[in-house]
Amino acid sequence: MSAMHPLFMGGVAILMGMASRRRRILQKKRLQRLQPKRLWIHPLLQIRDTHGHFCKIYAELRRYPLKFKAFCRLNVMQFDLLLQLCSSDLSKKETVMRCAISATERLLVTLRFLASGESYGSLHLQFLIGKSTISYIVRETAVVIWQKLQPIFMPFPDLHAFDVISANFLAKTNFPNCIGALDGKHIRVIQPPNSGSQYFNYKKFFSVGLLALADADSNFIAIETGSYGSTNDSRIWETSAMGKQLIGNHINVPTPKTLAGTNTSLPLVFIGDEAFGLSSHLVRPFCSRGLTNRKRIFNVRLARARKVIECAFGILANQWRIFRGSLCVHVDNVDILVKACCVLHNFIRHPNFEAMMQVRTEEPLREPTRDLCNCHIVSGWRVRDELTNYFCSDAGAVTWQYSQL
Repeated sequence: MSAMHPLFMGGVAILMGMASRRRRILQKKRLQRLQPKRLWIHPLLQIRDTHGHFCKIYAELRRYPLKFKAFCRLNVMQFDLLLQLCSSDLSKKETVMRCAISATERLLVTLRFLASGESYGSLHLQFLIGKSTISYIVRETAVVIWQKLQPIFMPFPDLHAFDVISANFLAKTNFPNCIGALDGKHIRVIQPPNSGSQYFNYKKFFSVGLLALADADSNFIAIETGSYGSTNDSRIWETSAMGKQLIGNHINVPTPKTLAGTNTSLPLVFIGDEAFGLSSHLVRPFCSRGLTNRKRIFNVRLARARKVIECAFGILANQWRIFRGSLCVHVDNVDILVKACCVLHNFIRHPNFEAMMQVRTEEPLREPTRDLCNCHIVSGWRVRDELTNYFCSDAGAVTWQYSQL
């Protein structure tokens, strides 16, 4: 018998494989018919309106302000203002199939998740809401919080805002011409599937990068999230929206200012640690090798001013406990959860948040389009050297700097 053609044999093999797969699918469907049907709503979830956390303790918590703030990190007035701002986007339509979860409960579940760091399974048993429903609620509410609060409490800085930030840095940290402290933080996550070493950082755990700019009050000016944990801070800054605009001279910052008691005029700068490169708009400390006393004084003064961003990260992690461990959520959701926590950080710490919301909700600030940067192109080396000379002069020296050497 002559050998069959290879193409014919290949076609037969494909048909046999398809028939085998069809038999497995039919067998699986037969087994599913024999299994008891899944419930439309689990009996435990049907008693949510009478036994859930929201119906049992929410009204009582509002009677005790300290307990309420410990539960969701916002006081009663802040919670009500945030609910008023977000309720239209969080409210869902009632149907004949089931009652919708109220906007108040959605906001409370999300704040509790961010504040406690508990898992979806734990909140599922407390609020008697399905785990998949809680995951959807948390993500949707975080998006609404960011969209509503960011234009009010983390707007894109303008000329006046930069002037205020610079004045506060000088008054509180004795560092002139500073418009922000820059640093990065690793947000610990569970290793995403098929990600290799992209999210594995130098600290030997999987993370997503957070790059933040803070003012002298440890409030966030701008943030950049979503980068791989293996990416260093300098690279994140160079590829961030604000970094690109500043490097390309598309951000309108105030003109150079004269240092107090001198005739030296220097541009306003950001300050960072050794991870960042020295440039005309970003100042970093001197290398630790071969330091003179003058260079040590500069490093001490810069470290004191840069401490505000470290404090901001510490307050953020202490306030929102999801940062105390690995975020057990999909990596695509980490970005918006971090953004929501950062803008809530500013919202809680603002001294007059109620008046600010009333003024700015009418016409929210938007990121301006800048075509020209007012800062003069000055060498980063010259800026750092001039600041060093100023800190060592009678006009710029402070008494405590020599005790830190």
